[in-house]
Amino acid sequence: MAGSGAARSRPIVTSLVVLLAASGCSVAGADPIGGGPDDLRIVLPEEPPTLEPCDASLTATGRVTRANITEALTERDASTGRLEPALATEWARNSATSWTFTLRRGVTFHDGSAFTAAAAAFSIERATDSGIDCNVDGYIFADGELTATPVDEDTLRVTTARPAPILPLRLSFVEIVPTSTDPDSRVREPVGTGPYRIDEWNQGRYLRLKRFPGYWGKTPDFAAATYVWRAEGSVRAAMVTNDEADVAIGLAPEDGAGDRAVEFATNEVSYLRMDAGKPPLDDIRVRQAVNYAIDREGLTTAVFAGRPSGQLVSKGVTGYNASVRPWPYDPERARKLVAEARADGVRTDTTLTIVGRNGIYPKAAEAMEVVQDGLIKAGLKVRIRMLDVNAWLEYLLRPFPAGDTGPTLLQAQHGNQAGDAAFTMGQIYGSEGAQSSYGTAEFDALIERAERASGGNRQKAFAEAFSHQNDKVVRDAVLANMTGLLALSPKVRYRPDSATNDEMRLADMRRAD
Repeated sequence: MAGSGAARSRPIVTSLVVLLAASGCSVAGADPIGGGPDDLRIVLPEEPPTLEPCDASLTATGRVTRANITEALTERDASTGRLEPALATEWARNSATSWTFTLRRGVTFHDGSAFTAAAAAFSIERATDSGIDCNVDGYIFADGELTATPVDEDTLRVTTARPAPILPLRLSFVEIVPTSTDPDSRVREPVGTGPYRIDEWNQGRYLRLKRFPGYWGKTPDFAAATYVWRAEGSVRAAMVTNDEADVAIGLAPEDGAGDRAVEFATNEVSYLRMDAGKPPLDDIRVRQAVNYAIDREGLTTAVFAGRPSGQLVSKGVTGYNASVRPWPYDPERARKLVAEARADGVRTDTTLTIVGRNGIYPKAAEAMEVVQDGLIKAGLKVRIRMLDVNAWLEYLLRPFPAGDTGPTLLQAQHGNQAGDAAFTMGQIYGSEGAQSSYGTAEFDALIERAERASGGNRQKAFAEAFSHQNDKVVRDAVLANMTGLLALSPKVRYRPDSATNDEMRLADMRRAD
């Protein structure tokens, strides 16, 4: 069914684009993007749920905020994997639990205030030790406490309760804001040091950024960027081919971008998070059956672009385990495992709910329909509930929805742009992880040991943890390492990289003329 649907969509989209181009009609709907030749016009799959800087590790927020509005002390070059200076020019390790950062001079925030060590310390404390429940806290710093102390205006000392061998990398996720930022509440429109500042956010319609004239770095080519959002990939693609947008992301091959399409490798891995503590998913045989029942090759051939995967990080990330292969498609084995569990009294007739997210990747709903079909054939009862991003986030992040929501399989996607499995394991698999629905003491110990290791021992320890998850825990059904596809207008030169889905840097977009 999925294959035939994909085959039918291409001529329909192509005809739509040709018709619109000939007629001059808008595909953007009632609110097309305006702007002149100095403006970038970007169409996203969804509106950012927030621009709160301490939630910039969320894809929908980070692709707008990170390195555009706000910046961190350090940044990782996605093409080389090296950690580079940003608002800090250099750093040194004083001891196993202490680092010193030398800060860049002459940097100002969008409100005119100076960037100092006090602002850096404030931002770190706000992101990691406040009542805001920042995503970056659970994602990056769940494994320990840290204290940031200004030494002088240009020097910052950061100490940790436990050894922190990759602290400078962790701090690349803390977006720096001025001390005037509310320390106890989320902000809607953050102030940063980035090359662009917020001009106007008309919620539900568009978000406009303008170039910041006081930016410390190189002046970006485009004076402004306007973001809109359209759920349908074919509409996003048609907006570029019809000259209504300059950049469209989150596309599928059949969306009709034609010669405007640019394919790129991503670090995003799609997966289903299982409620392994709730019956019948609390029986490992049922979780194994879920994995055997999913046709990953079929999904990546007919539904979305990618390659089947068996773990939540991609090649090149510290901890990646080449021996952890994708689960094979074995529907007969899936049926036998379900039948075996049922014979032992497991309530396999309990309805499982796939909680999906609209726009998480192209053809998200169709992908979950393929999964549902496989699970039903294995002997399980499954329904699908597709949600928009804000409702879906309630299932992704602690505290999870109150009440008996029943056993769920959460459609999710994880992009480890930092390049170290520490940014995956604790938050997603730890018993108390911000995105974890289940954990074990043995698994927690493996994760903690890996996080304290360094060098080759770190790689080995995290690889062992991924093997343990795949063989002994089976909390997830990992689907695929995703391939990205975007569309560019002729006026823009831009080379996407593996971090593009998480942080789409406007300063990297150049004029083609």
